[in-house]
Order: sequence, then structure tokens, then C-alpha cells
Amino acid sequence: MKTMQRLTMTSVVALSTLALGACESLTHREKSTAIGAGVGAAAGAAVTGSTAGTLGGAAIGGVIGNQVGKDKK
Repeated sequence: MKTMQRLTMTSVVALSTLALGACESLTHREKSTAIGAGVGAAAGAAVTGSTAGTLGGAAIGGVIGNQVGKDKK
């Protein structure tokens, strides 16, 4: 089970990194939202080991990233 969690977390981080590399035209707030969602998904997968935890972490991380990025231009 730990191997699957590691694989999931590594995959999420790798895909997030690749996706962000193609997003140069995004605003700072949009980038912060995407980064927050990626980190939240990885954390949710690591903590719960379930799909629901991964999705919940992505949602919460996206909201936090959006709010953090709104002050910077």
C-alpha cells in the first residue's frame, strides 16, 4: 500500500510540474491556484491514501492558493 501512495504522490507532483511549465500566460493568481491544487492533491494522497483524500486536498489547496495569490500582481 505504501508503494501505491508513493507512486500516486510522485505522479501528481510530476504532472503538476509539467502542467505548470506550459502555463506561462497565466496570471500570478492562477498559477498560485494551480500550485496549491497540486500540493494539496499530493498531501491528500499521502495522508489518506484514497481518491477522496486526493480530490479533497486538491480542492482545499486550490482555494488556499487562490487566496494567497490574489494580493500579488
